[in-house]
Amino acid sequence: MIKAILVFNNHGKPRLSKFYQYFNEDMQQQIIKETFQLVSKRDDNVCNFLEGGSLIGGSDYKLIYRHYATLYFVFCVDSSESELGILDLIQVFVETLDKCFENVCELDLIFHVDKVHYILNELVMGGMVLETNMTEILSRIEDQNKLEKQEAGIAAAPARAVSAVKNMNIPQQIKDMKLPDFPQAIKDLKF
Repeated sequence: MIKAILVFNNHGKPRLSKFYQYFNEDMQQQIIKETFQLVSKRDDNVCNFLEGGSLIGGSDYKLIYRHYATLYFVFCVDSSESELGILDLIQVFVETLDKCFENVCELDLIFHVDKVHYILNELVMGGMVLETNMTEILSRIEDQNKLEKQEAGIAAAPARAVSAVKNMNIPQQIKDMKLPDFPQAIKDLKF
């Protein structure tokens, strides 16, 4: 089972954290800091598996990570998970992000955190792997994008109505109205 998924930059700033076991916020911050210290001091040419830190569960848990450009993607898992399977899951996650954001970068994780969480929830929920087929995941994301566009259309209806009224240029229409010449109209009245 997956206990936590962490993404942080080369300076240890968390860009995504998802815990599937309850930890209070202070403990989560300590776990992120300890995990960064464990992972960041390793060379790029060494194994991507290491024993979990003391705060996350010690030797009963493993940290499986990949370092891409400026980001570390770290999955903390128990002994029932396959290390290679989790490495593949990290690869699928990163490739899905890459396809959704067209060459994903750290800023995409910051400014589109809701979409990143949605993508992650398509892969993993409750600490269990749901889907590893990228085509299926991308299909679900496209469905979600269509729904968001439909909702944006409904939500934008009041704004479109106001815009239409503004475009009617009512003050000019009042000026352009042809009213009868009142003095002549009064003369034409018969009593």
